[in-house]
Amino acid sequence: MLHDEGGAGTPILLLHGLMGSARTWVDQVEWLRGYGRVYTFDAAGHGRPAPAEPGTDAFVADLAAATAGITEPMVVIGHSMGGLHGWVFAATCPERVRALVVEDMAADFTGRTAEHWAAMVEAWPQPFRDSDALVEYFGPVAGRYFANSFERTPQGYRLHGDIATFRDISEEWGVRAFWPEWGRLRVPTLLIEGEYTITPPGQMRRMTESHPAAEHVLIAGAGHLVHDDQPELYRAEVQRFLDRVLRAPLERAAEA
Repeated sequence: MLHDEGGAGTPILLLHGLMGSARTWVDQVEWLRGYGRVYTFDAAGHGRPAPAEPGTDAFVADLAAATAGITEPMVVIGHSMGGLHGWVFAATCPERVRALVVEDMAADFTGRTAEHWAAMVEAWPQPFRDSDALVEYFGPVAGRYFANSFERTPQGYRLHGDIATFRDISEEWGVRAFWPEWGRLRVPTLLIEGEYTITPPGQMRRMTESHPAAEHVLIAGAGHLVHDDQPELYRAEVQRFLDRVLRAPLERAAEA
């Protein structure tokens, strides 16, 4: 579930979104190795058993246990669900997180339901014969995302988890707001929002205003999969942030 992707120095943990996988980050791993030792992670319910009660607290407990061998404080970079798990992990285990990147995820989706979304997923024509079929069905950005995430079988590509589990994960977001966990954060945090976001309007900016060490960046032309949709812009913002939180303190210490 935890994959050591190489590099040296500060541990950098990458957390995927709902229906994603560790392979979501295939295009980011190499340049992130320039900042530290990179780890990717397959969340429970994504190619392996889900928690008995698939709530955020159970996923974060699973994450904390899986990464217990990483003893140095981590930079945690998360997309969507992974961003939420990252900040709840940081709020629960503050001594284990050095900095956060949250991509296109908000604290409060209360009132929304995943019922119609789950029905749409159930109607997908699985298995998809190959990666070209995924791109044809979902488009170039989401198609490649799913090609990296789905289980590859002799019959073709299939969703790598139960639709009921994915539905239950997102249904919790419709009845629980995560402002308390967000309010406990003190580590430097970068919030990256796509222009065509799934988050409630203005909420990621509000999150920034309530966090003393947060900054917010809006990526033009990007949808929810910012790191795939606008990879160069995403990389530039994350590198700028990591230069500030990782390299600048080292340079100041060397000068002293």
